[in-house]
Amino acid sequence: MRRSRSPPGRWCDVDRTYLARMGSQEIELPIVDLGPGKQAALLMTIDLPVSVLTRAGRELADLVRDRQPDIIVTAATLGIPVAIAVAPHLGLDEYVVLQKSKKWHLRDSPSVEVTSVTTIDAQRLTLDARRLASINGARIAFVDDVISTGRSAAAALELLTRHGAQIVSVAALMTEGDDWRSVLGDSADLVQALGRLPAVTDDF
Repeated sequence: MRRSRSPPGRWCDVDRTYLARMGSQEIELPIVDLGPGKQAALLMTIDLPVSVLTRAGRELADLVRDRQPDIIVTAATLGIPVAIAVAPHLGLDEYVVLQKSKKWHLRDSPSVEVTSVTTIDAQRLTLDARRLASINGARIAFVDDVISTGRSAAAALELLTRHGAQIVSVAALMTEGDDWRSVLGDSADLVQALGRLPAVTDDF
């Protein structure tokens, strides 16, 4: 792929990509269609080089550290690499994943419905009942790849607080637009991120 020489965070026309700043790093993201009249700069954690994600994890942990979380929680699937990258830099060896796919062993576990900007159908976030003891009374840092509409994060926070968690941080590699602020309400003040992407638009 040809690389743009545009300054960080500026629009670039090379191969339909967007050059963004994520903490101390500059990353080039593909611009993708999300349906009629919708385009976005797509950040996929599973496509990032390990070195990039490792540095981002360290820098995101630096933002979160003062909140003194007891445990990291994330949502499947793209938040999992973020949790793995962040946890060691906070001295944590445990994280909890809110599952999105239906699994037999989760049939009696608590869940909440969620929709996101990159998915077509509604899904459910499920908290494995076997992890309830880890959540109850704990200081939680919820980490994810991107906070866009805020609906996924809001659903996760609802599920966690319902089961006794104290949310101290909502941390992401990037935020996208500003819609998440109204969706998260007072919890928007907990958001910490390494960078910001433009809102989903029809004119990338």
